Amino acid sequence: MKNKYNLCVFASLVLWAVVTYFLLLNPPPNIDKKKHKQTQRQQLRELQAEMRDLIESNNQFINRLRLEQLQAYVNRTKQLGSLGLQLDPHQQQQQQQQLQQDVNRSHNNATDTKMFKQLSTRRRLSNGQPVIAVLVLSCNRVTVRRCIDQLLKYRSSAEQFPIVVSQDCGHQQTSDVIERYGDRIFHIKQPDQSDIDVPPREKKFKGYFKIARHYGWALNEIFFRFNFDTAIVVEDDLDVAPDFYEYFLGTHPILEADPSLWCVSAWNDNGKPELIDERGPHRLYRTDFFPGLGWMLTRRLWEELAPKWPKAYWDDWIRQPEQRKDRACIRPELPRTKTFGKIGVSNGMFYEKHLRFIKLNEQFVPFTKMNLSYLLRDIYDVDFVDQVYRAPIVSLADLKSNDPRKELPANEVRVPYYSRQQYRTQAKMLGLMDDFKSGVPRTGYRGIVSFHYRGYRVHLAPGSSWTGYDVS
Repeated sequence: MKNKYNLCVFASLVLWAVVTYFLLLNPPPNIDKKKHKQTQRQQLRELQAEMRDLIESNNQFINRLRLEQLQAYVNRTKQLGSLGLQLDPHQQQQQQQQLQQDVNRSHNNATDTKMFKQLSTRRRLSNGQPVIAVLVLSCNRVTVRRCIDQLLKYRSSAEQFPIVVSQDCGHQQTSDVIERYGDRIFHIKQPDQSDIDVPPREKKFKGYFKIARHYGWALNEIFFRFNFDTAIVVEDDLDVAPDFYEYFLGTHPILEADPSLWCVSAWNDNGKPELIDERGPHRLYRTDFFPGLGWMLTRRLWEELAPKWPKAYWDDWIRQPEQRKDRACIRPELPRTKTFGKIGVSNGMFYEKHLRFIKLNEQFVPFTKMNLSYLLRDIYDVDFVDQVYRAPIVSLADLKSNDPRKELPANEVRVPYYSRQQYRTQAKMLGLMDDFKSGVPRTGYRGIVSFHYRGYRVHLAPGSSWTGYDVS
């Protein structure tokens, strides 16, 4: 029976391959090539979904066979016992252990199949709104409950924002915490817990290798197995703002429409109270610096990054020009996430000196009802550059002066810099993050870092003849 079923599955797959081949190589005559290509993509997605369903169905069948075999073993053991016979104690112990492993495996496979069917059918709501997966990356911190509790608290629709918690590390206490949420979330586990071969000089950074492996696996699951079009990535030590979902839902159409954008981030690296305008929670910006810490990406981007995903240090890698390709992210004035995890792979000193001071937004902003087209590059670049370079120049000394007689000439001013070292000196004196990644300062756009300072909008900006980032 099993062989016949497998033969049927094999024949179906062959038929699927043949049909796909002829569809691709023999388009109907006299049709719009662009429309035909779009139709081909849609047909391929539908065929892929059918094939996945077929594979899952086959897995279900194999699981049933395994369970039947297990039940036969149990019946045989009982029968031997009723006859006064017993298996060799060592053999019996081995078989019982194998039985338990197989039962657990069958249970996990059945759970995976059920989860697959629930997740893989969701693309858009009946009203046309996008379904956006929320991927929570977890390891061995039971405090993941704090993150999940907030994600559930502020979620307006479980159908629109399915929460998938991906767990690495095999930490049982953390797994128990996640399992308590039942069907309100989906729990997947990174299966490869093998040790990682790390160069001798990087032994103490092994955690970064494991994180990159987990990220790659989890994003593959989200986009290639569950077939989502968009996902929000959240680490397990993040608090989220009341308008967390509204922020991402409102910016989603802009991310889809503008190929010069590659992510939307909830994070502002300079989001300390003294550097932001708390009266402007609606303010959004473009940035050349990849912020991370709660960010949205599309399947299209992951299809590009997945084949070359790095073995470690993925966030530094993604900021390199070869990956960024002059694309930008959207970031807020007031952060929509804040980390509460002092202990982790990264140094806790960074948390004490910087991260713990970040201001989390507390107001709900109806982004889905706002016109955010100003974030499109063709509009933003013209308006933003004009706004920055029309602002009067002031010195750092004047900006920091406590002399009431030295009132600045306007509410929006510009502080120029002409070298990387000059930028770092001025940034440090103003309390800004002063480092660069692949030549880009944190929150920078076209070399300009904008922030709020003592009631003024300030642009720390290069000369107007700026031609690009120095990655040396």
